[in-house]
This record gives sequence, C-alpha cells and structure tokens, in this order.
Amino acid sequence: MNPVIYHNPACGTSRNTLAMIEASGETPEVIHYLETPPSRQRLEALLSAMAIPPRDLLRRKGTPFDELGLDDPALSDDQLIEAMLEHPILINRPIVVTDKGAALCRPSEKVLALLANPVASFTKEDGEIVRAPETPA
Repeated sequence: MNPVIYHNPACGTSRNTLAMIEASGETPEVIHYLETPPSRQRLEALLSAMAIPPRDLLRRKGTPFDELGLDDPALSDDQLIEAMLEHPILINRPIVVTDKGAALCRPSEKVLALLANPVASFTKEDGEIVRAPETPA
C-alpha cells in the first residue's frame, strides 16, 4: 500500500510531512481534503484507525471552531464529526495512513514511524533537522 496523506498545501506541517514521505522513497496518494473531504464513513474509519476521539482531531486556529461553540463538552462525537463534515477546515492535518497504521502527524516527524524505510535525516522548511528513530536490530 502506498501511503495516503490528507494534505493541505497551505500548511507547513503538512508540506514537511509530504516531503518526508517522498524523501523516504514513497509515492503517496495525496488527498487535498479541503477540496475532496472524506465521507462520514471514511472520517469515522480514520478516527478509529488513529484511536482518537473526534475532539482530538478538531483544528481550532483559522477555523470556525469558536463561532460554532465546539469547545462545549456537552457536544457528542457525532455532533463533532458532523461539524467536520460541514466544515472540513476543522479537520486537523496532516493525517497519514500506511501499512503500519494511521496518525495525525503533528509534529510532522511522527510520519517517520509510519514509513517502511524512513529517511534517516530530514531538514524541515524552518531549518530544523529531524532524524528517524533507530530501529532495534
């Protein structure tokens, strides 16, 4: 399976994550989720694969999070999912899916644990150097 990345090219973390995937020799399927949002079924499957509740996937900055009152603890998971489906900008990114699992890759170097042959060292856009974790022999 090629990696799948739910990507926003305007996001530096998403760009760094995509670049790490490509630098590792992978050719990912890139889904521009703001243009092609996931279906309810797919979003629920992603949440399940990442083993996180919908609230942990919500993005606050630069979104209608506050206007929609999504910080209300009384809102159900279903209501939060519905908000993300209606306003895909609320879905935090990047989400990466590989044979090794799925994760919200914040920070971007979290993607290295999901790749078959992660790049040993990578320089992010801001100049930070990250290294792949050592794998036990």
